[in-house]
Amino acid sequence: MGRDKNEKQQPDDELRTLKLRLTKVALIVGAGDATGGAIARRFAREGYVTCVTRRFVEHLEPLVEQMRASGAEVHAFGSDARDEQAVSTLFQHIEQEIAPIEVVVFNIGANVRFGITETTERVYRKVWEQAALGGFLVGREAARVMLPRGHGSILFTGATASLRGGSGFSAFAGAKHALRALAQSMARELGPQGIHVAHVVIDGAIDTAWIQTNFPERYKLKDRDGIVSPDAIADSYWMLHQQPRNAWTHELDLRPWIEPW
Repeated sequence: MGRDKNEKQQPDDELRTLKLRLTKVALIVGAGDATGGAIARRFAREGYVTCVTRRFVEHLEPLVEQMRASGAEVHAFGSDARDEQAVSTLFQHIEQEIAPIEVVVFNIGANVRFGITETTERVYRKVWEQAALGGFLVGREAARVMLPRGHGSILFTGATASLRGGSGFSAFAGAKHALRALAQSMARELGPQGIHVAHVVIDGAIDTAWIQTNFPERYKLKDRDGIVSPDAIADSYWMLHQQPRNAWTHELDLRPWIEPW
């Protein structure tokens, strides 16, 4: 006699529920070719299921292929962090179809340089939407799924512009200052409820193809450990997530040893 369909379905559902309970997800919003990709690989190395996003999912293909070749479980999503519904749908899908989200990294840059008289309303708004509004939407949705469980990490990537506005960086500095303020507010609200919120100031050039092409003299400092390694940045994010709650770091600044500051 054949098995009753309900008899087969019940063990399958139980196994799926058990898997969801035991699996942990690291969500990297803005998993670019350097820092975001390195963070994704670092958490995957620790056994996390890694979900990575960029606005256009096809841009994630090299990272996903590399990670899967090393045995990692990785899921790629095309998602616009400025779109409230898109962010909400992303979190719902991961929570319902993959596993609970244990750590969220918001890693969208939006670094542009224009003189103040050349900075259009469109440029200023677009930078703010990417770095500040996107951070708020992602941070809010992360809080919504983590609070009922009473634990988790929300990590924001900052920059030199998070601390001071440089010449030509009015839009970028304004957005990054806003993101830093958001992180501070969230840390004060969510910390007592078990959620670790941290802001990472990366103060220096990062080892990327963009720096190599646009600032070749600066890139030469790589031979002297004079620019920041994405893998070293990723190690710091992992360290933050692993910290015991009796000694949480809220703000961490990373810079090469020769960086003036």
